[in-house]
Amino acid sequence: MSRSFGRGVAAAHGRDGAVGRARIASRTIAAIVIGVATALAPAGAVAAKPGKDLLSVFVPPSFAGSYLAGRYANATRDIAAAADFFETATAIDPSNPVLVERTFQLLVADGRFKEAVALAERLARTDKGHPLARLVLGVEALKNGRWDRARSQFAQSQNRPLSDLTVAVLSGWAQAGRGDTDQALKTVDAVTGLDWYAVFKNFHGGLIAEAAGRKVEAARRLGAAYASEKRNLRIVEAQVGQLARAGRTADALAVIAAFKTEIPEHPVILALEADLKAGKVPAPIIASPQAGAAEFLYGLGSALGRDGGEDIAAMYLQLALWLAPDSELPLITLAGVQGQLKQYDKAIALLERIPTASRLRPLADIQVGRYYTVMLKYDEASKHLQAVIDRSPRDLEAILALGDVQRADKKFADAVVTYSRAIDLIGKPSKNDWTYYYYRGIAYERTKQWPKAEADFNRSLELFPDEPHVLNYLGYSWIDMGIHLDKGLELVRRAVDLKPDDGYIVDSLAWAYFKLGRFDEATGELERAIQLKPDDPVINDHLGDAYWKIGRKREATFQWRHSLDMKPEADEVPKIQKKLDDGLAELAAAAAAVVVPVPAPAPAPAAAPTPETPATPAPSVDQPPTLPPTPEVPAADAPKPTPPADAPKPVPEIIAPTPIPAPDAVVPPAPVVPPADAPAPAPGDGAAPAKP
Repeated sequence: MSRSFGRGVAAAHGRDGAVGRARIASRTIAAIVIGVATALAPAGAVAAKPGKDLLSVFVPPSFAGSYLAGRYANATRDIAAAADFFETATAIDPSNPVLVERTFQLLVADGRFKEAVALAERLARTDKGHPLARLVLGVEALKNGRWDRARSQFAQSQNRPLSDLTVAVLSGWAQAGRGDTDQALKTVDAVTGLDWYAVFKNFHGGLIAEAAGRKVEAARRLGAAYASEKRNLRIVEAQVGQLARAGRTADALAVIAAFKTEIPEHPVILALEADLKAGKVPAPIIASPQAGAAEFLYGLGSALGRDGGEDIAAMYLQLALWLAPDSELPLITLAGVQGQLKQYDKAIALLERIPTASRLRPLADIQVGRYYTVMLKYDEASKHLQAVIDRSPRDLEAILALGDVQRADKKFADAVVTYSRAIDLIGKPSKNDWTYYYYRGIAYERTKQWPKAEADFNRSLELFPDEPHVLNYLGYSWIDMGIHLDKGLELVRRAVDLKPDDGYIVDSLAWAYFKLGRFDEATGELERAIQLKPDDPVINDHLGDAYWKIGRKREATFQWRHSLDMKPEADEVPKIQKKLDDGLAELAAAAAAVVVPVPAPAPAPAAAPTPETPATPAPSVDQPPTLPPTPEVPAADAPKPTPPADAPKPVPEIIAPTPIPAPDAVVPPAPVVPPADAPAPAPGDGAAPAKP
């Protein structure tokens, strides 16, 4: 199966307290479609509104227009629009196998299974082992309770990476649907492959056994899955449930306590704990074979989405929702995938589908607020998050998210108040609480309260000594203020050692060298930072400053111009433009001052004397003219105009909106609630602080 949409990082990086550094593009497909369709439209065609409806006014629609518009939509990661346009192109040229394949993948990723099933049947006729076609047809059979047909479809799938595990687990659930538990467990156990297959085999084998009432078998298998993945949300839920139903409530609470040491505020786990303490026994997490198959597809899709395979992840998650339309975890995770693709409006629309009474609704609300922040809609984000806090005044995640919005909006005084509220609620902080002190420290620093900021940064490092963003911010701040220079440089170097692939932190080290006058070292680090973050305007600006200092002035002007092309923050534009204008003027003046002398023409040779005619001098009019003295080239050390010395410096990152959850968490992998298999998230990548 080809990678359809490419990889995209959904992490927007902010400096100077703004998320704007990500430069969220608001481009639409309409502009491209209008241009293509107008050029290809028959004469006299009437104008139409842009977007999906535009092609309907042309009879027949243009293949080239539809195809190019689909390519553009695909490039901008808009799955739904790409599916629309490629479907139109396929209808015009149904014999194009590459186009049919592409359209089919997009339809599955967009959850349009009525059209996808028709193409799956067509693809299966020409390629009997087509993995995705057989998967779609098998899931359709599972959905309709046609267990034997489902097994037959899965069995015909060509063996490829992941397809063997998928076929085994889904076939096992189909056999469980027929009531053949023994064969279902044998089918799941028979698959071999990568080491992590064992977790899926134990987990789903345990769920199948539990659904059949085989409590001992279920306890053994679910216990083995839990031993391998103690931070996986769904595995923890299943383990707690089977222990509680066996009367082992104390053991179930111990499992919850262990989970809370990593993720203390997960709403699903908190609600489960409250139920157990109230004497309630939780029901099994799987109620039907369809729900079991959906659970597998959700788990696999979550894992793939976390590792950058958004296209394939979207397919698995849509299949899970097709089987279990009311399942909330696939819905939240799919919203996270859309967020990683920077389709924030679509992500918000998916999150709004979570029922108001759901335990996951607060997480969804917080994530919606973060997406509004990434879209620079600060007022909407603040209103949304404030409503969450009004309903749940002790919701630390919501309070943290509101503080992040205020920082992004440069309302640093408000952010100080918000973070202080969260810190007051924490009581005795733990390692995971370092973020509250770090972000409040940034807000203090930006409001010129350095002693309080320094105290918060040091407190954050007491909780988490090797946190690279805090090391970077504190170390650079010392260097910028001209204090603790050796210790500050040591902290920034430690930050780079801990995150050597973070272009912003490498940029901070480079700018520290620049501030210390070590321009050659600064240049080397900045060239490395550019390789890591080639499209960052601040790093390009810094590299221009370093090039100028070491005499590579033409390259410096190129970097400044490049920085301006990347649309830096508005208050930086005039500074960069002045450096560029002054630099170009100096280069032009130096070039104009160099005058190359033109050699005088050689005099005509005198006639050779003869015995009859003595040699006589040439007439004066034939003498070569006297050349004026050649002007001197300006000395290399002549004074030159100096570009402004107020080159901007790195500013800390503010927010990295969270991808939604890993297979083990309920929230997208990055902001609202940390993935169940990772420590508490750091919403920002904290680059060096901005110059006052």
